[in-house]
Formats: sequence, C-alpha cells, structure tokens
Amino acid sequence: MSDEMKARIVIHYCNRCGWQLRAAWLAQEILTTFEQQIEEVALRPGDSGVFEIWAGEVLIWERKRDNGFPDAKTLKLRLRDQVFTDVSLGRHLESH
Repeated sequence: MSDEMKARIVIHYCNRCGWQLRAAWLAQEILTTFEQQIEEVALRPGDSGVFEIWAGEVLIWERKRDNGFPDAKTLKLRLRDQVFTDVSLGRHLESH
C-alpha cells in the first residue's frame, strides 16, 4: 500500500475523564495490527466525555453511539470491515 493510500487514525478522548491510558492502549493495538496500512495514529485530548475513533473521514467508534468502549478485538474487526477490507486478521480474531 502506498503512503498516499495509508489511513490516519485519530483517537479523540476525554482527558478529564481519565481515558488517556485507554486511548493509548487502543492506539498500540491498532499500530501492531495495521502497521502496513496506517500513516499514523494520533491521540487527541478533549473533554465532555468524548471517545471517538476516526479513520480518515470514517467514524469507526463513538462511545455514546456504540454504548461504551470497544475491546481490542471488536475495534480491529470494525476497522478491517470498514476501512482495511483486504487485511486478514487471522483465525484468532476472525472467529466469534
């Protein structure tokens, strides 16, 4: 995948709620799984209970809309299904 086609992931989280470590952990999971497909993962502090994960213009996860926080497997599957459709996550993640 060329650099022009790589995705920029943004994790926008509420700093006042103490969600920085959760955001950093999910960023590490994304970096490990999609290292060839992403340009960068950015952590963007916010407030008012925000927790959103964006891949370019695509909203992958939103805490209020999706009723909480994603676990790593759920997030990786959603990223694969919505953005990185040609990436195999292996049997350990694909099986339900």
